[in-house]
Amino acid sequence: MAPGEDAPLPRAPGPDAVRSISRSDDAPDEPGTVVWHRDDLRIADNPALAAAAADADRILPLFVFDPGFYDERGAACDARIEFLHDCLRDLDRQYRDVGGAGLTYGHGDPLDVLARFVDAGWEVVASATASGRYGRRRDERARERLGVRFVAGDGLVRDADRPREDWSDRVESWFAADPFDWDPRSVAVERVETGVDPDRVSDAYGVAPTKTRVPTGGRGPAKDRLRAFAERIAEYPGSISSPVDAREGTSGLSAYLRFGCLSVREVHRHVDERAPDGRGKSMYVSRLFWNRHYTQKLLDWPGWLDRAVNPVYEGFNGDRHDPDLVAVWKRGETGFPMVDASMRCLRETGWLNFRMRALCASFYFHILQQPWRIGADHFYEHLIDGDPAINYTQWQSQCGLVGRPGLRLYDPRKQVRDQDPDGEFVGRWVPELDPLPAAHLDAPEKTPLAVQREVGIEIGEAYPYPVVDYEAAREEFRERYGAVHGAAAARLGDEEIARRASLSGGVGAARSIAADHGEPAEPNGDDADATSQTGLDEFG
Repeated sequence: MAPGEDAPLPRAPGPDAVRSISRSDDAPDEPGTVVWHRDDLRIADNPALAAAAADADRILPLFVFDPGFYDERGAACDARIEFLHDCLRDLDRQYRDVGGAGLTYGHGDPLDVLARFVDAGWEVVASATASGRYGRRRDERARERLGVRFVAGDGLVRDADRPREDWSDRVESWFAADPFDWDPRSVAVERVETGVDPDRVSDAYGVAPTKTRVPTGGRGPAKDRLRAFAERIAEYPGSISSPVDAREGTSGLSAYLRFGCLSVREVHRHVDERAPDGRGKSMYVSRLFWNRHYTQKLLDWPGWLDRAVNPVYEGFNGDRHDPDLVAVWKRGETGFPMVDASMRCLRETGWLNFRMRALCASFYFHILQQPWRIGADHFYEHLIDGDPAINYTQWQSQCGLVGRPGLRLYDPRKQVRDQDPDGEFVGRWVPELDPLPAAHLDAPEKTPLAVQREVGIEIGEAYPYPVVDYEAAREEFRERYGAVHGAAAARLGDEEIARRASLSGGVGAARSIAADHGEPAEPNGDDADATSQTGLDEFG
C-alpha cells in the first residue's frame, strides 16, 4: 500500500495546531499530558491514562498512524488494519461518551508527531508494552529523545534480574488487583483537529479488506462477546479442538485482546466473578495466564521474531527451502485436506483455532521441512489477532526451536478423523472434495478408483496428490532433529540462552533440561496433545 495521489495525507498535527491548543485561554502555562495510545485502545484499566489523569488537569489522547505499517514494510493484511480502524473509532466514542472532545489522530513518524507536543510543553505518557525490535527501538528513542514516560501495568515483570522467579505469584497478584481508574470529571480531555481519521487513512493507503467473517473491532463488541462467552463457558472444553466448534465455542476475544479493547485483567475479573464454576472456567482462566506467559517471553527477548531461540537450530531447514512447497502450503494445495482447509480458512477469514494453527505449523516445519520464519510471517500477515508476542513464540515452540524435550508432531490424517469426522470443515474449505465420502477425507489419494468414478472425482486432477510422502518425511525429520537435539538441550545450560528461552520455571528449569537431556536423544510424542503441551487454544 502507498498513499494515493488523489488523497494525500498530511503529516499531522501541524505545529500551528499544537501551539493553538497549548496556549489556550484556559491553560496558558500548563499544556497538559498527551496519552499516546498504541495497542491499548480503551479508557478503562489503562495505566497510562490513569497516570496522566492523576498528574494533569488536561489530557490529550493521541493515536499516530505510522506510514511504516501501511506501506510495503507493513506486515498486516487489510482486514486486520480495518479491525484496528474499528477499534480507533470506538476509542474516539469512548472519550466522547465521558464528556471529552475525542481522540486526536496523528500521521507520520510517531516521534516527529510527539516532538511537536513536547516542544510546546506537553508531557507524554504511554503504556509500557512488549514489542518486537521496531517497537522496542521506537520506544527507547521516544524515552531518550523526548522523555516519554512509559507506565507499566500489564502484569509483566520488568527491571528484574531473574524475571521468572516467583513469576506466577506476581501475575496472580496482578490479576487480583484493582484496575487502573480515573475520573473523567477531574480532567479536561482535549483534541486537535488534524484532517486525519481512519476513513481518510484507509482511502489514502488503499486499504481494501477482502476477508469474510471478520468481527467488528472495538470495546463495545468485545464486551458483548465476553458476556456471551461467560454464560456458555461450560461448553468451552469440548469446543476448542474442532475447527468447526471452535468458531463459536471459544471466546472470540483474541483480536480484542491483541488491540487492548479489553485488558487481560478485565477479562479475568469478569470470568472469575460472573462465569459459573467448573472445568470450562478453570481452563479459560489458565489460558489468560498463558497469554501473559508468552507475552513475557517477547519482553524478555525480542529476538523471538527473527532468530531461533536455541542457536543450535538457527537456520534449521534453511538448506531445504523450496519456494514451490511453501507456495502450495500457503494456497492450501498440499494434498492433505485438513492442512489445506485450514490454510484456506486462514486466508479467507483471518482466524483459526489453536489446534489447526499448530497442525499447519507442524506440517510446514516437520513434514515439508521448510524454514520456520517464512511460515510464521505468513500467519502473522493474515491473522486478525496477529500478535507478535503470541504468533512467533508459539511458532518457535511448536517447531521445537527452544531445545525442550518432546516434539509436537501432528498427523494431519489423524486430525481429520478426530476433529472433522463428518467432513464439515474440509467440505466447506476444500469444496472440490465435498462429494467424497467422509470416510476417505483423511487420505483422498487412497480412495478406490471405483468410488472416485462414482462421485465424479479424480484425485490428481480435481485435488492434488500429497506433495510429500508423510511417513518418509516424518521419519527423515525426526532423524535430523534428533541428531542435534542433545546439543540443543545442552545449550539451555548457558545463562544467555536460558534467559532468552524464558521458561516458566526460569533459568533453573532450563539448566535442569540441559542436565537431564544434554545427551543425544530421540524426540518423541507423535501427534502430541497441543492443549496439555501449550496451555493455549485461541491465543496462538
